Amino acid sequence: MKKVNASLVVILTAAILFSGCASMNKTGKGAVIGTAAGGVTGAVIGKVVGNTALGAGIGAVVGGATGAIIGHKMDKQAEEIKNTVPDAKVERVGEGIVVEFNSNILFAVNKADLSTEAKTNLDKLVTILNTYPDTNIELQGHTDNTGSESFNQTLSEKRAASVSNYLTGKGIVATRMAAKGFGETVPKYDNSTADGRSQNRRVEFVISANEKMKEEAAREAAK
Repeated sequence: MKKVNASLVVILTAAILFSGCASMNKTGKGAVIGTAAGGVTGAVIGKVVGNTALGAGIGAVVGGATGAIIGHKMDKQAEEIKNTVPDAKVERVGEGIVVEFNSNILFAVNKADLSTEAKTNLDKLVTILNTYPDTNIELQGHTDNTGSESFNQTLSEKRAASVSNYLTGKGIVATRMAAKGFGETVPKYDNSTADGRSQNRRVEFVISANEKMKEEAAREAAK
């Protein structure tokens, strides 16, 4: 029965995302998605943006009026990131934000040391992250499918850790962050082309509300 219910939730949520909600803004979608499913929705959201690993971070949404308030705050933060860090891809997903840096911007080939250009871009992002301290940040390292799986897994972990360490040095509280490597297991682009492989060599920031933001949003929604 649980499997049936979960399947129904996935189907209903997918229908919401791809049908009548097309005209809704991200805040509205966050409220609807959150009410629908919580953790199960995370898997759907992950597939929508091409990364099922996003489920845990953004999928465990609050929903309802509280979720809508969080979504509004995330709308504002996402817009500031877009304006401040033009080299990053920014997408609002559910009640969170996904910020993607292609590794060509961050690292040399097969390296985990941040380039000078990388630090410049990350410094811009740090400004926004410090402006919105009530968020959690999951750093996800990814690679293309060239090379061995073990090498790619280790490289992705090192790159995520390298970004995390740099942000900590710039004043981002370490407890806000979690660094994870996914190797070649979660391709977002086509690995059969050079351009796709280049884009799959990436680091993503999954930004979600922390408990303080959720509690404040709940109080605001109750007024």
